[in-house]
Amino acid sequence: MQRPYEFSSMTTLVCFEAAARNASFKKAAQELNVTPAAVSHQIKALEIDLKCSLFLRHHRGVELTEKGALLFIAVERGFETISEAITQIRARPETVDVTIGATTAFSSLWLTPKISAFWKIHPSITVSQVVSDVPGMTGRCDLAIHYGNPQENGVEYRKLFQDHIIALGTTRFAAEYRISQLEALLKAPLIHSSSKETGWTSWHDWFAALGFPAPKGRSFYVNNYMIALQAAQDDVGAVLGWDGLVGSLVNEGRLVKLVQESIPSPVGFHLRIHRRATAKARLFADWLATSP
Repeated sequence: MQRPYEFSSMTTLVCFEAAARNASFKKAAQELNVTPAAVSHQIKALEIDLKCSLFLRHHRGVELTEKGALLFIAVERGFETISEAITQIRARPETVDVTIGATTAFSSLWLTPKISAFWKIHPSITVSQVVSDVPGMTGRCDLAIHYGNPQENGVEYRKLFQDHIIALGTTRFAAEYRISQLEALLKAPLIHSSSKETGWTSWHDWFAALGFPAPKGRSFYVNNYMIALQAAQDDVGAVLGWDGLVGSLVNEGRLVKLVQESIPSPVGFHLRIHRRATAKARLFADWLATSP
């Protein structure tokens, strides 16, 4: 029978990923508990199968070719997705009443405290989180939190909140760059969160909405919002914050509002309810949508 996927041997792909990540056949062999010769044999078999060279062999290591780099990106993404799914399966008990999916940032900043409060009222209902920043990984949960306007016809939603977007930083950062007005913020270092799982407002969007040009200060890019917030707490730069999410950081004084200006969030946070959701899942959804 014809295989449904255009794959080479999984063994060769596992060896290739380890060798590419470590830039060394020897280190890959140590990681996989095989000999360097075995790794080399598997890589050679993969190159023969693909009819191209994947590595440039050097005396002290190996270097990916252009085609090797292309394959490594694809294999790495695939393995990350498989690893994410396995982690979720292992972490999810069979007796869970409700599963809810959210990104790392939303889970940490908003959802986890809400679940703790819910358990005090409904101790018999077990709620399990599926935390993932990979698009689509929370699609089969009973409930899933999304940022944006609901677009899917026939899908049930509850609106959680739609807040304002503010500029945040530490008091030390504000003092160092003398930030009290927007003009100073335009020239200060800014942390940009470029995450593929959200369509969050960028610094360029934020300044444009306030009638200002694009910022000209130093830029620091990350692809995870929690890392962006941590970088701001480490005085790396200013970060945009959704006040409904980052209220605890502000209340604790870990971050402060740098300027008075803010903009309304163009879209809100919504709770999507899967069509298979049980009565307990719907009870939790209604509680989330109405809790203060």
